[in-house]
Amino acid sequence: MSFLNSIKSALFPVKVQEPSMAYDLWADAYDNQPGNLMLDLDEGIFSELMKGTKIANKVIADIGCGTGRHWDKIVARKPARLIGYDVSAGMLDRLKQKFPQAETFFLENNFLGVLPDYSCDMIISTLTVAHIKYIKEALNEWDRVLKPGSEIIFTDYHPVALMKGGKRTFKYEGKTIAVRNYIHPIEEIRMLTKQLGWIELRLIEKVIDDSVKKYYETQDAVALFDAFRNTPIIYGIHLKKADDTL
Repeated sequence: MSFLNSIKSALFPVKVQEPSMAYDLWADAYDNQPGNLMLDLDEGIFSELMKGTKIANKVIADIGCGTGRHWDKIVARKPARLIGYDVSAGMLDRLKQKFPQAETFFLENNFLGVLPDYSCDMIISTLTVAHIKYIKEALNEWDRVLKPGSEIIFTDYHPVALMKGGKRTFKYEGKTIAVRNYIHPIEEIRMLTKQLGWIELRLIEKVIDDSVKKYYETQDAVALFDAFRNTPIIYGIHLKKADDTL
């Protein structure tokens, strides 16, 4: 998911695939991406937003769980139930290899099957929101399964970066594949979550600055770093569903 490659790919034709097919192709190599800027930033933001959350004995749904990149640290905190949803069967297969007892489901039309209304204590979703075409429908479904007072944490590629031509790309059989994205401005997200009665607790945004320059230097892409300096690249948000008892 190289941001540097995504910028370069804007100059050359790439094949755009729907997330389900793209991640099926990417699944086998997805966990072997050392020095990946987006994955490293996501790791830091997600860990920061999870600090202080109480997940022991809680029911947690991971939307766009992929290969379960964050599952080790979640499982270590002993949730009662951790349920993974993804549109890619290939990614779910990889997750099951790592966590044989994992409870996973293929995600179709944003529907969170097996979860009744008001049955979930937390929803997490990392690097997924921009792959969701009908974001209002998805957030409404998340709201359906969330208990009053529950929490929501998600991270994603920053919409400003997408608007500037950024893409999520990977190499497959010598070709560059781009995963289809949809641009959901943060203000749109805030409006939709406010309508649902979700309370924003924290927003983290990271920009391309000197703290990530090393990623560009290792790829001999300092000129790109200079061109995109101060561009927001990733964000994370922590929300809480209003408690009806208040």
